[in-house]
Amino acid sequence: MSKKTVQNNKPKGMRRRDVLKAAGLAAGSVLLSQVSVNEADASTIKEAKWDREFDVVIAGSGFAGCAAAIAARREGASTLVIEKMPVFGGNSAINGGAMAVAGSPLQKEKGIKDSVELMTADMLKGGRGTNHVDLLRVVCAGTVEAFEMTKEFGVQWKDVLLQFGGHSVQRTCQTVNFTGGDITIPLMEGGIKLGAIFKNRCKLEEILTDDKGEIVGVVVREGYYFPDENSGKLRRYKINRGFVACTGGFGYDLPYRKMQNPTLDESVGCTNHTGATAESFHALLAVNAAPVNTACFQLGPWASPDEDGFGYAPQFNQQAAFPYGIMVDIRDGKRFVNENADRKTRADAQLKHCKTPEGEIFYPVAFCSEPGIVKSPTIKHGLKEGVAWKFNSLEELASFFGIPLEPLKAQVKRFKSFVAKGKDDEFGKPIFEFDRALYLDKPPFYAMRAWPKVHFCQGGVNINTKAEVTHMGTGQPIPKLYAAGEITGGIHGESRLGSCAIAETLVMGTIAGKNAARNRA
Repeated sequence: MSKKTVQNNKPKGMRRRDVLKAAGLAAGSVLLSQVSVNEADASTIKEAKWDREFDVVIAGSGFAGCAAAIAARREGASTLVIEKMPVFGGNSAINGGAMAVAGSPLQKEKGIKDSVELMTADMLKGGRGTNHVDLLRVVCAGTVEAFEMTKEFGVQWKDVLLQFGGHSVQRTCQTVNFTGGDITIPLMEGGIKLGAIFKNRCKLEEILTDDKGEIVGVVVREGYYFPDENSGKLRRYKINRGFVACTGGFGYDLPYRKMQNPTLDESVGCTNHTGATAESFHALLAVNAAPVNTACFQLGPWASPDEDGFGYAPQFNQQAAFPYGIMVDIRDGKRFVNENADRKTRADAQLKHCKTPEGEIFYPVAFCSEPGIVKSPTIKHGLKEGVAWKFNSLEELASFFGIPLEPLKAQVKRFKSFVAKGKDDEFGKPIFEFDRALYLDKPPFYAMRAWPKVHFCQGGVNINTKAEVTHMGTGQPIPKLYAAGEITGGIHGESRLGSCAIAETLVMGTIAGKNAARNRA
């Protein structure tokens, strides 16, 4: 093998997003045919100032938007979901499909003790105590109901439980294809069957208020072709009951991201889709929505420098290499962090230990033995695309990545001794007794390089437990304005635990859609 394949200028393979895009487009063509039928039934306002009229308008078609649409329709509200991109689902569709559930039926079946209080405590610890605890408790208390809702609409889950970094017990459920599209497509189809309209290439331009500050409508750009800001035509939609912002984060918006946090410049990659930009957040600020923690971005420590966007590395590292293997600094062959700690702890350690003051990066390598990859079947795609590698010996692995062999052998020996006695004396990584056979042991070994990428916006607009957006001046709810998902801030504090995004977006999206629909004049 040639070491040339692991250099910084390594040719990029097909991105995971591209694979999912094909499936999303296929599903989208079916959904659009349904949209054309449903739109004929929507009321058209006769007043010159309005082009259309709906009870509830939802911006964004990811987890939160789909959940909000289902909830709004179940309350009998005429409901429109607008999506600026050509493909529905946003970042949710390329999410890894892992959801934390406190007290799930599968936990009870496997004898795992969990509770809302324990999940709340774990998330509060991960967020460094800066979470909005009232919101946090609502999210954790709603996870079982949200999980059951997904099954009601046909979402398929694997019969396994995972323990992601920062969680004190196994509480993470996993979709069958390891993708958020396993959730967004069934929920969107379910929303359409209930009568919701999903309209793509429809971009939010402005939120309209009356002289009292109450939301009365929105200006949208129909026929929008991202990123051409002059494409399409402006239309005005009247809103009777509520507007729900579920437009996600703005991690891909480099100028705005740098404005909030100058350290996250061009040198830092991003797992988000290209449409994860800040214009909807600006629209919310324009109607005096209160911002929270906008400089806080989460870095995904399991990403790879060898692929664009989200890719295949997160699945392999989160579910195989980090829990059952080790991650080492290539200069000395040693571990430098608990590989199963929360995301901020791991990302901070990578940046501290593997990047010099002059900016030179020595990408760390994460690897595990063959039994461990049973938890990450997507490794086959990583191998095919050249972002993961298989080695028949430690010597081969060390030579390929330029790692000193003897220190690496010594590190592997130490870790194996920790597994044998059930305690990691170096960094305190949990050793799962029931998965003892999956830990790093004999070759062959599977490896990927790991490096943080911007993954999630911790900040956004402030909401209360009813998902109402609050006013930056008064602190009171802005009438008829709701938000859910990554566009909001406060729930996760400084750092979100893995698999809590789906939990939060489904729970708060449902609350937002329900309350918007119930807001009758």
